[in-house]
Amino acid sequence: MKIAVCGKGGVGKTFIAAGLAQYFAASGRPVIAIDADSSPNLALSLGLSADEASRILPVAENEELIRMKTGTDFSGVFRLSFTVDDIIGKYAVPTLSGANLLVMGTVKAMGGGCACPAHSVIRALMRHLVVERDEIVILDMEAGIEHLGRGTAEHVDVLLAVADANRKSLAVAATICRLAQESEIRTIGLVANRIADAEQEAVFRSCAEDQRLPVLGQIPFDREVVRAGMTGETPDRSASVALDAVAELARSLEAAHAK
Repeated sequence: MKIAVCGKGGVGKTFIAAGLAQYFAASGRPVIAIDADSSPNLALSLGLSADEASRILPVAENEELIRMKTGTDFSGVFRLSFTVDDIIGKYAVPTLSGANLLVMGTVKAMGGGCACPAHSVIRALMRHLVVERDEIVILDMEAGIEHLGRGTAEHVDVLLAVADANRKSLAVAATICRLAQESEIRTIGLVANRIADAEQEAVFRSCAEDQRLPVLGQIPFDREVVRAGMTGETPDRSASVALDAVAELARSLEAAHAK
């Protein structure tokens, strides 16, 4: 199963992506977690220290790898056909969560659809991970809707648009879902995050109903998550009601995917 986690910046999509990766890894499934955000911090959520995270070289910034995959003997000319399956074995980083992490990085070139070597490698690698691999793949996507325009999440099985009760985050999530409905993604829906009370839940569900979008999961506000964020630690699973809710979301997605 391949799951893309999307949403407006700051809504907690990285927490949910990490929680899903942790759940599936703990259940004995091989998991690859992909940090495709332009401001990557999934490593910290998966249990790596700040120092360990800082030493990860994103694929898009690995000049030696890009040159090895796309280089030719002719200046300004690069290969469009190359293998990427070896990249996972060489560059995926084991984490305390049990998931292996790949940080994609940002392609520093004009235009999201550029034909630069780094973009070609990232696009081929993302397609390989989502289409050809058997592992559970969790993608923490960049904030907003740009990834849908580039087709980055095109072949996933599930797209989760995360929002809280803030109307702006709900508007972005609804737009993501509407754009995704034009693709062949099998399951598309909203995930309510950091819901603190019945009023916030009512606002979220009212907006979802107005947009005719399913709510696939609801994650409560959790002081343990807040504490962990302030200390830079991962939340204590035994004390986190939010992680319990993410696990329930994972179980429901797994059951739906099995049908």
